[in-house]
Amino acid sequence: MSGNQAVDINPPNAAISINTNGSDWLWAAFSLFLASDLGVIAWMWLRPSAQRILHLLPIIILSISSVVYFTMAADLGSTPITAEFYGDHHQTYAGEPATRAIWYVRYIGWVLTMPLLTLEVLLTTGLPATEVSATLFMQVVAFVSLLVGALVSSTYKWGYFVFGTAAILYVVVHLLAPARVGAGAIGTDVRSIFTRSAAAFTFLLLLYPLAWGLSDGGNVITSDGEMAFYGVLDVLIQPVFLLAFLFQLRSIDVARFGFAPRHVLVNEKPATTA
Repeated sequence: MSGNQAVDINPPNAAISINTNGSDWLWAAFSLFLASDLGVIAWMWLRPSAQRILHLLPIIILSISSVVYFTMAADLGSTPITAEFYGDHHQTYAGEPATRAIWYVRYIGWVLTMPLLTLEVLLTTGLPATEVSATLFMQVVAFVSLLVGALVSSTYKWGYFVFGTAAILYVVVHLLAPARVGAGAIGTDVRSIFTRSAAAFTFLLLLYPLAWGLSDGGNVITSDGEMAFYGVLDVLIQPVFLLAFLFQLRSIDVARFGFAPRHVLVNEKPATTA
């Protein structure tokens, strides 16, 4: 035996699921995530110690996504759910709706990585911890809502779609308004970097509800099409975005973001007793 045997070793558990072509794409995406993860780790150790703090979250994010894509490429981490909408090409037999594979492992990955992605961007704004925490919480609400909606077979799934989309809009508004003002207060160079980065990040973020509506929600595209759509979004918003973001910040002193250099702590003198 040779080639990709994932769907033979781990057979699909739903009528609408990936085939070998979909698995091949997922293995390619997994390789991109893993290579990017290792690249960021190597890059971190080439940077001055004070600058390495901005590399830690990307390493965590890319590590999580590497595990997620390995799991999906192996045709694991999904559960069958009866599709709400179906056509002739989505039927198991005449008149009966087909089941569609819902990849819950992907949603677990998003619940963990999307708040961290947002935090990486917000670290350059100097916003209060309460505002940052609220924005990260809404990212969790967004992707938990989309997960619950994907697992619902009835029309009630679209209620969760609305909740998830509203939470994403909250994050987008916060990034483009108060967060941008906070970055501007640090400096015009930081505001310029943040504005470009936040615009790209929010544009990609807004495409996730669209992908959900075409796949887990509306059952319009096949599972292989779903993997291609989500996979391209994940690659762009994670390794591509993160590498570009770190590259733009390479000459910025992180102390401007409120991170205390290590030598300040080392040089502190212990309090004397009377």
